[in-house]
Amino acid sequence: MDFNPELCRNESEVESKLIVQYLLPQLGYTPDSWYQEVAVGSIRLDFLAFAAQVIPFMLDDNSPLSVVMEAKSPTQNLDTHVRKLRRYLVSLNVQYGLLTNGKEIRIFERVGSDIQLRFSCLGREVATKIDDIRILIGKDTLKASPASTEQDPPRKYPMKTIAVYHNKGGVGKTTVSVNLAAALRKQGKKVLLIDIDSQANTTFAAGLVKFQFEEDDNLKDNNVYHLLESGDFNFISDVVKKTSYFNNPEIDIIPSHIRLIDGQYKLNQIGASKTRLITKLKRVEKEYDVVIIDTPPSRDLYAEVALIAADYLIIPSDLKPFANQGLPSVQEFIKQVNEYREVIGKNPISILGVLPSKISTHAQFIKHTFPKQRSAVQERYGLSLMDSIIFERTALSHCVNQTILIGDLEIPDPKSIFEFEIDSPSAQEFESLAQEVLEKVSVA
Repeated sequence: MDFNPELCRNESEVESKLIVQYLLPQLGYTPDSWYQEVAVGSIRLDFLAFAAQVIPFMLDDNSPLSVVMEAKSPTQNLDTHVRKLRRYLVSLNVQYGLLTNGKEIRIFERVGSDIQLRFSCLGREVATKIDDIRILIGKDTLKASPASTEQDPPRKYPMKTIAVYHNKGGVGKTTVSVNLAAALRKQGKKVLLIDIDSQANTTFAAGLVKFQFEEDDNLKDNNVYHLLESGDFNFISDVVKKTSYFNNPEIDIIPSHIRLIDGQYKLNQIGASKTRLITKLKRVEKEYDVVIIDTPPSRDLYAEVALIAADYLIIPSDLKPFANQGLPSVQEFIKQVNEYREVIGKNPISILGVLPSKISTHAQFIKHTFPKQRSAVQERYGLSLMDSIIFERTALSHCVNQTILIGDLEIPDPKSIFEFEIDSPSAQEFESLAQEVLEKVSVA
C-alpha cells in the first residue's frame, strides 16, 4: 500500500489519509490502542497511540511507551511546531512524537527535558521508509523494548568522518559542506561540521558570524585553531557552537576564523598538531553519526590535517577545465597524505568520488558539454563520479545571503536550503546526495 501526499489538501486529510488510513495500520496500531483528539489539561493532542492495549484510556508514568502524532496543513512549516511538540512529550512523559504536514514526516524522541530528531523523510518516500519508521515507533517494537529517554540509544554504526576537498576554489565546496550537513541532520543523523579553512566561509554560511564590529567578535579566541593548538585542553565540547537558526534541527559546528592563517607557522613546528583532530574526534565518536570537514582550497597544513582525520573524501567540482586540470594535484596530495596515514596506522582515505557541483542547468550545456566533462574525469584522470549532481540555482545563492534588521544594523541570517525552500530542486538534490553518502559509508 502506497501513500500519495498530493491527496492531502488540508490538515483534515493529512489526519485521515496519512495517519488513520496509512501510518497507524502500517505500524500495527489497532483502533483499541490509539485515540484521536486527546485532551490532557490544557494540551490537546491530535493522536495518541499506545504500544499496549489501553482500555480504559489512561496516561500516567506507568504507560511511557506511547507516540504522539500531530498533523498539520500541507501549507505549514513543521519547524514552527517543534517547540510545541517538545512541550507535549516532556509534559506528558511520552517517548516519541511524530510531526507531519503530509509533505514531510519527522519523528522525535524525548531525551530528558528535551527532544531529538530521530527520523525524517518526505511524504512521497514514506512507503519505502515504512520499515525504518516501524523500527522506531511500531507497536511491536515499543512493546518489546523498554523505554530509555535519558540518553541517546546506542549507535548502530561507528562515526564516519568525511572531508570535502578540492585545491581549486569556487567549485561549491562550502555550499556542499553546509547543505550536506543539513540534509543529514534532517534525516535524523547527529552531525558535526568542522570549518578548517581560514576564509571561514562555512562558519559564515552556517550563521555564526553575527557581529558587525571587531570588538564583538566572539570567534577569534574559540575556533578550530584552538582545537589543534594543544592536546591537553580545548576539546570539541569546549569549542563547538550551535548553528541556531541556520537549520532545524541545529547542527554542531567547529568554527574557523580569518586569523587561522596566522597560527599555521606555530602548528607546523609541532608534529603532533597533524593528529590532534583525530585524537579529539575519538573522544566524541559516540556522540555523532557523521563529521563533515570543509577544507581550504590549498595543500597547506589545515588541508592535510583534515585529510589525515577523515575516513572518506568528496571532491566537489564544476568540471570546468581549471577544476579538472587541478585533479592530478589533488591526487598527488592524497598520495602524500596516505603515506602519512600509513605511518600512523590508518588505512588510505576512501574517495567517494568527484561530485559535480555548480553545474549549469542550460539545456544545451546538459546535452552536449556536460557529458564530455564527466567523461574527462573518468577517462583522463581515473576518478569515479558520484551519482548525485548539484546544479547551480538561484535558491542556493539566496539562502546564504539572508539578513535580518536589528535596530539600524543589517545582520547576516543565512539559512540552509531546507529552511529557505524545502520543496526546491536544490533541496531534493541534497537529499539525494545525503542518501548516496549514507549508503556509501554504510550508515543508511
